Amino acid sequence: MTPPREPEPLTIAQIADRAGVSVATVSKVVNGRTDVAPDTRALIEGVIREHGYRRQKRAGRPAALLELVFHELRGMYGVEIFNGVQRVAREHRLAVVLSELQGSHTPGRGWVEDVLARRPTGVISVFSGPTDDQSHQLRSRGIPFVLLDPSGEPGHEAPSVGANNWSGGLTATRHLLGLGHRRIAVITGPPHALASRARLDGYRAAMDMADVPLDPALIRTGDFQIADGLTHTRELLTLPHPPTAVFACNDGEALGVYQAAAEAGLRIPDDLSVIGFDDLPPAPWTIPPLTTIRQPLSQMATAAATMVMSIARGKEPPHNRVELATELIIRRSTAPPRG
Repeated sequence: MTPPREPEPLTIAQIADRAGVSVATVSKVVNGRTDVAPDTRALIEGVIREHGYRRQKRAGRPAALLELVFHELRGMYGVEIFNGVQRVAREHRLAVVLSELQGSHTPGRGWVEDVLARRPTGVISVFSGPTDDQSHQLRSRGIPFVLLDPSGEPGHEAPSVGANNWSGGLTATRHLLGLGHRRIAVITGPPHALASRARLDGYRAAMDMADVPLDPALIRTGDFQIADGLTHTRELLTLPHPPTAVFACNDGEALGVYQAAAEAGLRIPDDLSVIGFDDLPPAPWTIPPLTTIRQPLSQMATAAATMVMSIARGKEPPHNRVELATELIIRRSTAPPRG
């Protein structure tokens, strides 16, 4: 028995007929125009979500753009990612459009309309991701998107590129344990961030495998900011049994740890060992140079851009989730504890 054929997606004219609106109105919604009443837009998007949308063969080609969306643009993290995306964009003679979500991890209501109006070749969303409705709108218009270093667990339909954060957290903590440290503090990123949770889980696994009891007082929740390292280390150093080492879950927090140690008159690594995560360009130039876990941000960005270009050309990526390896970079901020 022949299985029933899947119904074909609708053309603009068929969507207009189903929604009871004009073809021009549907065309405005499909192409991201904002001059459509919200209720009418929602009605048309509902028809598209239910039946799909078939772009006319004579429609113009996508613009020669890659849309790079950051939840927040700050520091060398964004520079490393831009460089990786630009490498692929240059090969394909595409321009890179940068946008920033002002700290939000999901784009606002008007974002997707702007993207649809630009009709880029693809979208790369960094430490953020579109909502389910926005994802459907991009897919229905044939605009591929990839999540890079996603803040949450990526959905099964969303291709993503990240680093092996659990392994990195495990390696960082094992390095400190191998030097003889037992009072090891960790300053994490935000609890909602997938990378932060994975690095903390790696820390816990290393401590457990070494039969070192976890002290809740040594586990501090940060937000991947320099100020977190400063504030939490100030508090950690006032404990009756302060840590002899700190695992900062990004290099920025490690800089805050350095500042707090200097305020307390402690020398790194003689009095306090510090290890970071990222290996951004300033890490070798801190005093002393920072031991850290290298996260290959530029290569991750290149992989995400390559994946977008592959999808844009009609080739599905062999893997929906790509994880690149992290690497321990030993410099001079870690040493055995005193005594």
